[in-house]
Amino acid sequence: MILNIIFDIIILATFLSLIRAVIGPTASDRMVAVDTMTTITTVLLVILSLIFKRRIYLDVALVYAVLAYITTLVVARYLEKGI
Repeated sequence: MILNIIFDIIILATFLSLIRAVIGPTASDRMVAVDTMTTITTVLLVILSLIFKRRIYLDVALVYAVLAYITTLVVARYLEKGI
């Protein structure tokens, strides 16, 4: 029961972030929405690792979070000055 509520909240948050990414008036708004979706995906991987008791999902979540952070930095630098 509680897992259904958690997954419903995650789906709703992802859907709202997707809407912001599509209709965001600026590129910065779109980037923040995509970064939010990567954070939500990381949380989902951590929750799945707890449910299935698999440590590999934690490793994947950690790598995904680091890559998302680096991507955010690169895109922010591009939007600010250009590479």
